[in-house]
Amino acid sequence: MTRLFVTVLSILSVIWACLLPGTAHSGEAGYAVVLEVSDAIGPATSDYIQRGIDSANADGAQLIILTLDTPGGLDASMRDIIKAILASPAPVATYVFPSGSHAASAGTYILYASHIAAMAPATNLGSATPVSLMPTPPTPKSKPIDGDGAEDGEDEVPLPGSTAMERKVINDAVAYIQSLAELRDRNAEWAERAVREAVSLSAEAALEQGVIDLVAANIPDLLAQLDGREITTEGGDRTLATQGMALQRIEADWRTRLLSVITNPTVAYLLLLMGIYGLIFEGYNPGAIVPGVVGAICLLLAAFALQVLPVNYAGLALIGLGILLMIAEIFAPSFGALGIGGVAAFVIGSVILIDTDVPGYQVSRSLIGALATVGAGLLFAIMAVAIKARRAPVVSGIEQMLGETAEAAEDFQAEGLVDVHSETWNAKTHKPVRQGDRLRVVGVEGLTLLVEPESNGDQS
Repeated sequence: MTRLFVTVLSILSVIWACLLPGTAHSGEAGYAVVLEVSDAIGPATSDYIQRGIDSANADGAQLIILTLDTPGGLDASMRDIIKAILASPAPVATYVFPSGSHAASAGTYILYASHIAAMAPATNLGSATPVSLMPTPPTPKSKPIDGDGAEDGEDEVPLPGSTAMERKVINDAVAYIQSLAELRDRNAEWAERAVREAVSLSAEAALEQGVIDLVAANIPDLLAQLDGREITTEGGDRTLATQGMALQRIEADWRTRLLSVITNPTVAYLLLLMGIYGLIFEGYNPGAIVPGVVGAICLLLAAFALQVLPVNYAGLALIGLGILLMIAEIFAPSFGALGIGGVAAFVIGSVILIDTDVPGYQVSRSLIGALATVGAGLLFAIMAVAIKARRAPVVSGIEQMLGETAEAAEDFQAEGLVDVHSETWNAKTHKPVRQGDRLRVVGVEGLTLLVEPESNGDQS
């Protein structure tokens, strides 16, 4: 029994060790860790790369290869990745791969920050100008570059930012990428152009201009070219021995995949709406439980996602206001005033919610349009029902009793019982009636009906 227990424990230990990323080669010399990025740079990407670098260094990896194919991403996530690269004792080789890939915007900064910058044939990098949400006005021109005071504009070059804030952002980006270029002894002049003019380079042109260190057809070719190269890292100087080096790929785990899903702006937007509506439905139906539970979970997930995304809080407030106005229209019909205002606030807030136009980080406009259309449709349907109900004849209450026909349930002179709508009521009359006479209701006093014979001929 003890031997069986030990055997089972050993098997479980081996399985657990295999499942842990970065442990397959722990303690072995001469292996490289491969991290793969093929999407926009965001919080999930940053978390994946940082944990991958930490794991590789903890396990003694000799080299970290970051294969990159990205259209750019969020500035905060990019800077977190660069900090992790700069602090890594093991050299990081960022490799734009496979052919057809690109390292645009944030990818260019990461490439410049890496200890080794490599590209595959038929790839490109550049277009590193920071982008903003709002369209910029026409770009003004600078003073003549030769200082001759010419007025014909031939010597003038456009300034990259037309407002103080835009110039501030661009100058900060230029200083940042130039500092990385100086650290890695790469082409700082072209780096500035990539930011100010959004220029791009092919792999071969980047190698010729000193922007990258080498062009490699694939990872084995990359390792072959890196063999014997001397690299300076936070851990000191080292000479790479990469010929025939073993590779260990670290895949994105469930945490990274979950973070990637919920930090998608469209998913975060839907979670926010589901959370708000769930709590509202629970408030109007206390004890339903399910809407409240689902709403609370969705709202917490949305709060987590939005705190790592560039959120415009004015947009968030407009969305909340729009939902409240649309709900108010349902419970206090204003014939469109509240509802239309709510739809307008909801659409505007949804459009400006994510404060960036980085590719992959906008809320789907078609989704916003669909939700706004559904909301407006429901409001118009409610308005139509309210108008129809206002015009319909009264079918209940005291007002409905006036003019109704009653039948005397007994003989009486002034007060007695009558039947109306299969109900027995107390009634008063100024004329004597007999059982079975048809009477008309002319008034109501509390729980007593005022009646009179429909016609003299009805009395016998």
